[in-house]
Amino acid sequence: MSAASFPSSMAMRFGDRLQQALQAWEQRQGEDCVMSLAVPIGGLDPLRHLPGLESCDPFRFLWDGAPGLSLAASGRCHHLDLAGPKRFELAQRFCDATLGRVLEGSPDAPAQARSRILLAFSFFEQPSEQQPQGGIPSVQAVLPRWQLSRQGRQGWLRIHGVAHEAEDVRLLTETLWLRAEQLQAQPPQPEPWPDTVHGSLRPGDWESRYASALERGLELVTHGELHKLVLAVQQSIQLSAPLNPLPLLDRLRHQQAGSCRFLWQRDAQDSFFGASPERLLSLRNGQLRSDALAGTAGRLETGESLLNSEKDRREHELVVQAITDHLKSLGLTPRRPRRPQLARHGRLTHLHTPITAAGEGQLPLALAGALHPTPAVAGLPRRQAMGWLRSLEPFERGGYAAPIGWIDSAGDAELRVAIRCGHAHGSQLDLTAGAGLVRGSVAERELQEVALKLTVLADQLDLQSGSGARERPLPPLHG
Repeated sequence: MSAASFPSSMAMRFGDRLQQALQAWEQRQGEDCVMSLAVPIGGLDPLRHLPGLESCDPFRFLWDGAPGLSLAASGRCHHLDLAGPKRFELAQRFCDATLGRVLEGSPDAPAQARSRILLAFSFFEQPSEQQPQGGIPSVQAVLPRWQLSRQGRQGWLRIHGVAHEAEDVRLLTETLWLRAEQLQAQPPQPEPWPDTVHGSLRPGDWESRYASALERGLELVTHGELHKLVLAVQQSIQLSAPLNPLPLLDRLRHQQAGSCRFLWQRDAQDSFFGASPERLLSLRNGQLRSDALAGTAGRLETGESLLNSEKDRREHELVVQAITDHLKSLGLTPRRPRRPQLARHGRLTHLHTPITAAGEGQLPLALAGALHPTPAVAGLPRRQAMGWLRSLEPFERGGYAAPIGWIDSAGDAELRVAIRCGHAHGSQLDLTAGAGLVRGSVAERELQEVALKLTVLADQLDLQSGSGARERPLPPLHG
């Protein structure tokens, strides 16, 4: 197809874009590079239009921080999967090298439309012996084929592809232009809530497995071997059919409005998704922010009870102090408010302290490697806590409580901690949740906190959660 195939006004705009792209390519002709082209597009909803970004590669990604940045992506232009102790360093090298090869053919594109490397880490740097062969890599990095972004009312569609000659640039430009027209011409209808999602969450299935680990964890913090330990439990649910996560993520916009919804879909049978309330880090124009989020109350409790809980305040301060110490070790000067705030996310309320610093010149994944895992999802001291998690948790955490997010071509980045999440593979759905143990923790209260967290996604899936997991006030702490 040529520009003559388009209507006259569209052909003129197409011609301008093509000329702009060819001029950029000619400056680097003969070099090994990836052409990146973008066009403005009506403020299409990336979540609703993700199915329209079809690609021969089954990979799909969603980052939905609406009313902030919302980003849908599909296909893989370049990617990296690896495991090992230098995964953050090697992933940063991949990001730098790959984005360094990207040739920007649309210099007028705004920050929200920049080329991005998408990132998903696993909690542990090496898979355990119980993880099956071919399991989740400890880091996945993807430069996508397609990106559809929206912030406010402004939207942009971007394509990445290797261009060896001028004809490749023309073909990429035509492909981009046609896809933009198709997306705007066919507004999608909301995907219906599936009738095939049936399953049940039975509290006894996990409580019996959690009890002995909880008892040992409480001993460790009570006797001072650990200052904190965050023990998690995993509940597997058999569904009547494979799960389409998009209707759930659409629903989470209303039920978890203050969180960032995410999807990492390796193929139609493997989806990792959730709504994270916790920012590991964001880096914008040299300004760094990290969130300490620890201490939990259900909706039947008041925020004041959480603020006045000595145990929850102490648990929260451990997380704040660890994050600030890690940032100081990198030569930064972190700032924090004196008192935590209350942050409500759906049915749960948390103690929240934003921590900021000037981060000019910092590598995002070096920062992430220093911060992960925070005591909010692992424990203190970090090394000893990680060892006990391997010993006491009879399942593979996978992506649970690990960083997920992106780095863009200007070096800005955002990574969330993947909590409040589910992992669907085939017709099995795994839900994972944890609770922080410190000196003074009470077993009954920690069991109830885990039950509350497990029911968040189960309720949103319309799964029956069983009488034992219904919300009730957390038992009071004594002493």
